[in-house]
Amino acid sequence: MARLPRLVVPGQAHFVIQRSHGGQAALAEVADRETLARLLTQTAAAEQVQVHAAALLDAEVQLLCTPPDAQALSRMMQAVGRRYVSAYNQRHRRSGALWDGRFRCAVVQGGATLLEVLCLIDGHELDPADPTRTTAGHRNGGRPGIPVSDPPEYWALGNTPFDRERAYRELLARGTPAARAQALRAAALGGWALGSADFATQLAKSSGRPASPRARGRPRRPAI
Repeated sequence: MARLPRLVVPGQAHFVIQRSHGGQAALAEVADRETLARLLTQTAAAEQVQVHAAALLDAEVQLLCTPPDAQALSRMMQAVGRRYVSAYNQRHRRSGALWDGRFRCAVVQGGATLLEVLCLIDGHELDPADPTRTTAGHRNGGRPGIPVSDPPEYWALGNTPFDRERAYRELLARGTPAARAQALRAAALGGWALGSADFATQLAKSSGRPASPRARGRPRRPAI
């Protein structure tokens, strides 16, 4: 079966995952995470991509971002990927591939689903003393490692910065249930829409490609 074209919608948030090749620890060291954060900040600004959240885990990068056009997200990820591999290989005196193919992403419906993804990404290995891991510090009164743009869903959490930070801390402390976290991740890796059934249907119509996986099993035969 041919690989589906990547689903990217201008002006819509996307949950992006870029995995390392073979699960190697491509971002385990602080210096490496600082390098990727700098490259991401520079390239996002150049491509006018709004970055809402980022998690730099040992073996993968997770982002929530909104591109201004269909190609900006790809240009940003390709530029960051190439430049980071060059810097990483030079620093660690190695050669060869670092990333596991192309990045994966899911278009995210605004509202509750977007807030879920925001909390999932910022909630990874939350450590206020280490701003190189996630962008949670930006919304927790800590030191941000990557400049981010707050989506409307975050602003709706309260009328003052204190109210918003408190409400967001409570959401992070509550955490994302394991099954839901797995579903969000699977959608990004599969290139599907994240949101309601109507949202997926609308995306499928506008893009001309499926926006949700088909139901398992053979289709039912029509009644005779």
